[in-house]
Amino acid sequence: MAMPSIFSKAVEAASGGAEKAAFQDNGKVLVVIQLAGGNDGIDTVIPFADPRLAGLRPTLKQTESQLAFKLNQQLGMHSALAPLQDLWAGGKLAVVQNVGYPNPSLSHFQSMDIWETMDLEGREGWLGKYLSGLVDKDGHPLSGVDIGTSMNPALRALSSPVATFSDPRTFTLEGAGASAGETGLRVAALEKVYRAYPESAPYAALLHQTEANTLAASKMLQSAGSTYQAMAKYPAGPFGNGLQVLAEAIVQNLGMRVGYITLGGFDTHRQQQGAHDRLLALLAGGVQAFLADLKAHGQGQDVAVMTWSEFGRRAQENASGGTDHGTAAPLFIAGDGVKGGVYGDPPALDNLDKNGNLPFQTDFRQVYATMLEGWLKVPADTVIPASYQPLQLLRGA
Repeated sequence: MAMPSIFSKAVEAASGGAEKAAFQDNGKVLVVIQLAGGNDGIDTVIPFADPRLAGLRPTLKQTESQLAFKLNQQLGMHSALAPLQDLWAGGKLAVVQNVGYPNPSLSHFQSMDIWETMDLEGREGWLGKYLSGLVDKDGHPLSGVDIGTSMNPALRALSSPVATFSDPRTFTLEGAGASAGETGLRVAALEKVYRAYPESAPYAALLHQTEANTLAASKMLQSAGSTYQAMAKYPAGPFGNGLQVLAEAIVQNLGMRVGYITLGGFDTHRQQQGAHDRLLALLAGGVQAFLADLKAHGQGQDVAVMTWSEFGRRAQENASGGTDHGTAAPLFIAGDGVKGGVYGDPPALDNLDKNGNLPFQTDFRQVYATMLEGWLKVPADTVIPASYQPLQLLRGA
């Protein structure tokens, strides 16, 4: 009686009693990078030609000569994003401007809930709904991989377990034996405990599904890690290491269809310049290495990378050398299947709201619809609660 509704629904789904959409796996992979904290879009894709920028950002601005490269005569990329220049020149980087949603929340948690689940009750995430609908997901325990210490709500689903870990070497049975034989005995004992639960009991299917998927995923990861060799130099640290693990899962054909990783630290209320420069350099270096690694392994054509952040920053810098919570901001989509270019207008610095925030132009759900219908080839309205027009930024879409 006290069981949370999300858990009882998961039991029903694991037992095969829940109705859900069925999606055919088209072999495409979507890797999502969350820029947690609220990325400053004006200091990422810089409206260098707008004369209002100097007044709003007397210290937090880059001049035309400092830019890594220009996107057009009005916009340029922050100097730390130089590793993305080859992707841009090759027509494989889309910059979607002024992304947001109506009546925006400036709360980190509420805004993330909206982006991740489009449902403030937080029942299922948009990526989780997609993974749940894959008709052959039961044969692919690594269809969803989240690099981190806890699963992101965007991947939450009723019937699709997502492997969540920071390091694949630790994604294994705790207290494994000193030898392969001893480990096998412990695994068998654990399986016996799980299987002792009566098949007719209400939680049996959920327990069996979770146990089987976890052990299978662990075995696959340990095996893949022993033979994979990176063909690009990733940035040092957790973000670069996590992207390399996602590349490993793709190169080794482990069945991953959604990869997720978070780069945090974008809540830059004070002394933004150095911190933001370092974060953008990590992002650009990581994305460049990830796609170069896949290309070297002949796997790049079926992978797209998408970034997002819960909101942008206020147009005017504050007295602490930082920026406060804002609204609309750009996001990036990269890969061989992308039609490179700028989608949307420069930030409307002449049309700020009463709080000094930017108006949004592109609803983030349009971006989701684009990736669902144009890339993953599933009907967007089976995942998104309403209909949104996809953007024409994918080749062959």
